[in-house]
Amino acid sequence: MTIQFEDFLKVDIRVGTIVEVEDFPEARKPAYKLKIDFGDEIGIKKSSAQITVHYTKETLLNKQVAAVVNFPPRQIGPIMSEVLTLGFPDENGEVVLFSPDLNIPKGGRLF
Repeated sequence: MTIQFEDFLKVDIRVGTIVEVEDFPEARKPAYKLKIDFGDEIGIKKSSAQITVHYTKETLLNKQVAAVVNFPPRQIGPIMSEVLTLGFPDENGEVVLFSPDLNIPKGGRLF
């Protein structure tokens, strides 16, 4: 499916820093509850992510990640996920986070 460049521009992908990580035992598949700081303009947003295979709570804290910040909130079990944290599947289908290799200011937008 082909989209127009204007369609791509509608998706607001930003860099944020994970500031809080909690276990999410209510999730159907193993997951963490995340709070991600996107800076002053967007603030701290909640997300859930099935990333327990490659990441521990300790390795996630202060990690920069990319997320879609302009989807409507979505109920995931008992929490309202406010952003979609982005990742790619490894060879076994487990999520590997999309993360910058250099430190980016919080809230930096993908272009």
